[in-house]
Amino acid sequence: MTEPIPTDPTLEPPPRLWWLSSGFGLVVSFIIMIWVIEALDTVLLNSRLEGGGIHPRRLDGLDGILWAPFLHRGFGHVLSNTIPVALLGGLVAVAGLRRWLQVTVSVVLVAGALTWLLGRSGNHIGASMVTFSWLGYLVAAASLERKLRSLGTALVAVVLYWTMIFGLVPRAGVSWEGHLFGAVAGVGVAWLCCRELPSLEPPDRGLS
Repeated sequence: MTEPIPTDPTLEPPPRLWWLSSGFGLVVSFIIMIWVIEALDTVLLNSRLEGGGIHPRRLDGLDGILWAPFLHRGFGHVLSNTIPVALLGGLVAVAGLRRWLQVTVSVVLVAGALTWLLGRSGNHIGASMVTFSWLGYLVAAASLERKLRSLGTALVAVVLYWTMIFGLVPRAGVSWEGHLFGAVAGVGVAWLCCRELPSLEPPDRGLS
Protein backbone atom coordinates (compact mmCIF):
# COMPACT_ATOMS: atom_id res chain seq x y z
CA MET A 1 0.00 0.00 0.00
CA THR A 2 1.54 3.23 -1.13
CA GLU A 3 1.48 6.29 1.04
CA PRO A 4 0.20 9.57 -0.42
CA ILE A 5 2.89 11.95 -1.43
CA PRO A 6 2.64 15.14 0.62
CA THR A 7 2.01 18.22 -1.46
CA ASP A 8 4.01 21.37 -1.16
CA PRO A 9 1.59 24.11 -0.07
CA THR A 10 3.79 26.68 -1.77
CA LEU A 11 2.93 25.09 -5.13
CA GLU A 12 -0.83 25.31 -4.66
CA PRO A 13 -2.55 28.07 -6.64
CA PRO A 14 -3.60 31.02 -4.51
CA PRO A 15 -7.32 31.32 -3.80
CA ARG A 16 -9.15 33.58 -6.23
CA LEU A 17 -10.62 36.73 -4.79
CA TRP A 18 -14.40 36.54 -5.14
CA TRP A 19 -14.71 40.00 -6.64
CA LEU A 20 -12.24 39.05 -9.37
CA SER A 21 -14.17 35.91 -10.31
CA SER A 22 -17.71 37.27 -10.30
CA GLY A 23 -19.49 39.99 -12.22
CA PHE A 24 -21.59 40.60 -9.10
CA GLY A 25 -18.39 41.22 -7.15
CA LEU A 26 -17.31 43.84 -9.68
CA VAL A 27 -20.69 45.55 -9.38
CA VAL A 28 -20.21 45.77 -5.60
CA SER A 29 -16.66 47.04 -6.13
CA PHE A 30 -17.93 49.68 -8.55
CA ILE A 31 -20.47 50.93 -6.00
CA ILE A 32 -17.89 51.06 -3.22
CA MET A 33 -15.50 52.93 -5.51
CA ILE A 34 -17.94 55.70 -6.47
CA TRP A 35 -18.87 56.27 -2.82
CA VAL A 36 -15.25 56.34 -1.66
CA ILE A 37 -14.27 58.74 -4.47
CA GLU A 38 -17.17 61.08 -3.67
CA ALA A 39 -16.37 61.00 0.05
CA LEU A 40 -12.71 61.85 -0.57
CA ASP A 41 -13.59 64.53 -3.10
CA THR A 42 -16.17 66.18 -0.85
CA VAL A 43 -14.39 65.92 2.49
CA LEU A 44 -10.73 66.33 1.54
CA LEU A 45 -10.49 67.81 -1.96
CA ASN A 46 -13.21 70.47 -1.96
CA SER A 47 -14.89 68.79 -4.96
CA ARG A 48 -11.87 69.30 -7.22
CA LEU A 49 -12.21 65.85 -8.79
CA GLU A 50 -15.72 66.70 -9.89
CA GLY A 51 -14.39 68.80 -12.76
CA GLY A 52 -12.54 65.89 -14.34
CA GLY A 53 -15.40 64.58 -16.47
CA ILE A 54 -15.94 64.61 -20.22
CA HIS A 55 -15.48 68.05 -21.75
CA PRO A 56 -16.68 67.73 -25.35
CA ARG A 57 -14.18 68.54 -28.10
CA ARG A 58 -11.51 69.67 -25.63
CA LEU A 59 -8.26 67.74 -25.45
CA ASP A 60 -8.02 68.33 -21.71
CA GLY A 61 -11.43 66.68 -21.33
CA LEU A 62 -10.66 63.60 -23.41
CA ASP A 63 -9.36 61.57 -20.47
CA GLY A 64 -12.69 62.22 -18.77
CA ILE A 65 -14.04 59.34 -20.85
CA LEU A 66 -12.34 57.05 -18.33
CA TRP A 67 -13.12 59.01 -15.16
CA ALA A 68 -16.64 60.34 -15.77
CA PRO A 69 -18.56 57.22 -14.60
CA PHE A 70 -16.83 57.44 -11.19
CA LEU A 71 -17.41 61.17 -10.56
CA HIS A 72 -20.59 62.76 -9.17
CA ARG A 73 -21.98 66.10 -8.05
CA GLY A 74 -22.40 65.35 -4.38
CA PHE A 75 -23.74 62.49 -2.31
CA GLY A 76 -27.28 62.91 -3.63
CA HIS A 77 -26.04 62.28 -7.16
CA VAL A 78 -24.18 59.15 -6.05
CA LEU A 79 -27.21 57.90 -4.13
CA SER A 80 -29.50 58.34 -7.14
CA ASN A 81 -27.18 56.15 -9.21
CA THR A 82 -26.39 53.47 -6.63
CA ILE A 83 -29.54 51.36 -6.89
CA PRO A 84 -29.65 51.40 -10.73
CA VAL A 85 -25.97 50.40 -10.77
CA ALA A 86 -26.65 47.55 -8.36
CA LEU A 87 -29.74 46.21 -10.14
CA LEU A 88 -28.90 46.77 -13.81
CA GLY A 89 -25.24 45.87 -13.32
CA GLY A 90 -26.34 42.76 -11.48
CA LEU A 91 -28.68 41.77 -14.31
CA VAL A 92 -25.83 42.08 -16.81
CA ALA A 93 -23.65 40.02 -14.46
CA VAL A 94 -26.12 37.12 -14.77
CA ALA A 95 -24.38 36.35 -18.08
CA GLY A 96 -21.03 35.94 -16.27
CA LEU A 97 -17.86 37.83 -15.48
CA ARG A 98 -16.48 37.86 -19.02
CA ARG A 99 -19.66 39.23 -20.55
CA TRP A 100 -19.98 41.86 -17.80
CA LEU A 101 -16.46 43.08 -18.50
CA GLN A 102 -16.99 43.05 -22.27
CA VAL A 103 -20.16 45.06 -22.03
CA THR A 104 -19.08 47.52 -19.35
CA VAL A 105 -15.67 48.40 -20.76
CA SER A 106 -17.04 48.71 -24.30
CA VAL A 107 -19.98 50.92 -23.42
CA VAL A 108 -17.86 53.21 -21.23
CA LEU A 109 -15.44 53.82 -24.11
CA VAL A 110 -18.05 54.11 -26.88
CA ALA A 111 -20.58 56.21 -24.98
CA GLY A 112 -17.82 58.41 -23.60
CA ALA A 113 -16.30 58.96 -27.03
CA LEU A 114 -19.68 59.85 -28.55
CA THR A 115 -20.38 62.27 -25.72
CA TRP A 116 -16.98 63.89 -26.23
CA LEU A 117 -17.57 64.22 -29.97
CA LEU A 118 -21.23 65.29 -30.02
CA GLY A 119 -22.24 66.43 -26.54
CA ARG A 120 -22.93 69.96 -25.37
CA SER A 121 -20.09 71.97 -23.91
CA GLY A 122 -19.81 71.37 -20.20
CA ASN A 123 -18.68 68.74 -17.71
CA HIS A 124 -20.40 65.38 -18.21
CA ILE A 125 -20.08 63.07 -15.19
CA GLY A 126 -21.97 60.31 -13.42
CA ALA A 127 -22.59 56.59 -13.54
CA SER A 128 -25.98 57.07 -15.21
CA MET A 129 -24.29 56.84 -18.62
CA VAL A 130 -23.30 53.29 -17.70
CA THR A 131 -26.73 52.36 -16.34
CA PHE A 132 -28.39 53.53 -19.57
CA SER A 133 -25.83 51.45 -21.45
CA TRP A 134 -26.68 48.38 -19.41
CA LEU A 135 -30.41 48.89 -19.96
CA GLY A 136 -29.91 49.27 -23.71
CA TYR A 137 -27.75 46.17 -23.76
CA LEU A 138 -30.23 44.03 -21.81
CA VAL A 139 -33.18 44.93 -24.05
CA ALA A 140 -31.21 44.50 -27.27
CA ALA A 141 -29.62 41.23 -26.13
CA ALA A 142 -33.04 39.79 -25.34
CA SER A 143 -34.35 40.62 -28.82
CA LEU A 144 -31.26 39.12 -30.47
CA GLU A 145 -30.72 35.99 -28.38
CA ARG A 146 -34.38 35.17 -27.68
CA LYS A 147 -33.38 32.97 -24.78
CA LEU A 148 -35.38 32.59 -21.61
CA ARG A 149 -32.60 34.01 -19.43
CA SER A 150 -32.09 37.06 -21.64
CA LEU A 151 -35.82 37.70 -21.95
CA GLY A 152 -36.27 37.36 -18.20
CA THR A 153 -33.48 39.78 -17.27
CA ALA A 154 -34.64 42.30 -19.88
CA LEU A 155 -38.21 42.10 -18.60
CA VAL A 156 -37.08 42.74 -15.03
CA ALA A 157 -34.94 45.69 -16.19
CA VAL A 158 -37.78 47.27 -18.19
CA VAL A 159 -40.34 46.80 -15.40
CA LEU A 160 -38.00 48.39 -12.86
CA TYR A 161 -36.59 51.19 -14.99
CA TRP A 162 -38.91 52.02 -17.87
CA THR A 163 -39.06 55.56 -16.45
CA MET A 164 -35.41 56.00 -17.41
CA ILE A 165 -36.72 56.97 -20.86
CA PHE A 166 -37.41 60.42 -19.40
CA GLY A 167 -33.66 60.78 -18.89
CA LEU A 168 -33.34 61.07 -22.67
CA VAL A 169 -35.36 64.30 -22.73
CA PRO A 170 -33.07 67.32 -23.26
CA ARG A 171 -32.97 69.55 -20.19
CA ALA A 172 -30.52 71.83 -18.45
CA GLY A 173 -28.19 70.40 -15.84
CA VAL A 174 -28.57 66.80 -17.03
CA SER A 175 -26.23 64.99 -19.41
CA TRP A 176 -29.04 63.59 -21.53
CA GLU A 177 -26.46 63.10 -24.29
CA GLY A 178 -24.53 60.74 -22.04
CA HIS A 179 -27.77 58.87 -21.37
CA LEU A 180 -28.64 58.69 -25.07
CA PHE A 181 -25.18 57.66 -26.23
CA GLY A 182 -25.00 55.18 -23.36
CA ALA A 183 -28.19 53.48 -24.57
CA VAL A 184 -26.90 53.53 -28.16
CA ALA A 185 -23.60 52.00 -27.06
CA GLY A 186 -25.43 49.28 -25.13
CA VAL A 187 -27.50 48.33 -28.17
CA GLY A 188 -24.39 48.31 -30.36
CA VAL A 189 -22.44 46.10 -27.98
CA ALA A 190 -25.39 43.70 -27.77
CA TRP A 191 -25.48 43.47 -31.56
CA LEU A 192 -21.78 42.60 -31.64
CA CYS A 193 -21.91 40.13 -28.74
CA CYS A 194 -25.28 38.44 -29.14
CA ARG A 195 -26.24 38.38 -32.81
CA GLU A 196 -26.26 34.99 -34.47
CA LEU A 197 -23.31 34.86 -36.85
CA PRO A 198 -23.62 32.83 -40.06
CA SER A 199 -21.93 29.44 -40.00
CA LEU A 200 -18.76 28.97 -42.05
CA GLU A 201 -19.59 25.32 -42.68
CA PRO A 202 -21.55 24.35 -45.81
CA PRO A 203 -25.14 23.33 -45.13
CA ASP A 204 -25.93 19.66 -44.82
CA ARG A 205 -27.93 18.79 -47.94
CA GLY A 206 -28.43 15.16 -46.94
CA LEU A 207 -27.92 12.12 -49.12
CA SER A 208 -28.78 12.13 -52.82
